[in-house]
Amino acid sequence: MFLGHYGLAFAAKRASPETSLGTLTFAAQWLDELWPVLLLLGVEQVRIAPHNMAMSDLDFVSYPISHSLATAILWGIVLGLVYFFVRRRSRGAWCIGALVASHWVLDLIVHRPDLPLYPGGPRLGLGGWNSMALTYALEALFYFGGLAIYLRMTRAKDAVGRWALVAYVVVQVAIYLIGGDPPPNASTVAWSALILWLFIPWAAWIDRHRTV
Repeated sequence: MFLGHYGLAFAAKRASPETSLGTLTFAAQWLDELWPVLLLLGVEQVRIAPHNMAMSDLDFVSYPISHSLATAILWGIVLGLVYFFVRRRSRGAWCIGALVASHWVLDLIVHRPDLPLYPGGPRLGLGGWNSMALTYALEALFYFGGLAIYLRMTRAKDAVGRWALVAYVVVQVAIYLIGGDPPPNASTVAWSALILWLFIPWAAWIDRHRTV
């Protein structure tokens, strides 16, 4: 899932209003932000497999550090604790931890059985990506549902708070909807995925120009 993770970051503003949208976005997408780094380091592996699923040309050969349930929970605990010791906000810490772990749950819905419970353990996946209609419906539900919550929770202080958010949504939806040929190799996938890091400061910038 792609848009759905950002939707949960939007929605989490209701649970932790004092936490920056940038931080919430970082937590919700941490597994996918870590994954391309591990690919480039050769620690994890992906294979280009055209038509592997209706909505995915990737065969996730091995990604136990970034995408097993056990490590997702561990990452959530670590990042939640870091946030708590830096900000001293327990609600925000719990929210960060939950968002990190939620990534695995949302991926479980759409992936085929390739998500390990723990490194070397059994793999799970419900295969939602085999249906284009279901995939689009789920992405829209989570993303626009979360966005609606964020819009009810906040209001723009100025033009930046309004139009930077509009641009953010347009860019994310466009990236998701624009298709194309399968990537030529795993390295291209990894370098392309690093673009996700840009949404963190962008989200933080939006949030600084909005008020709860």
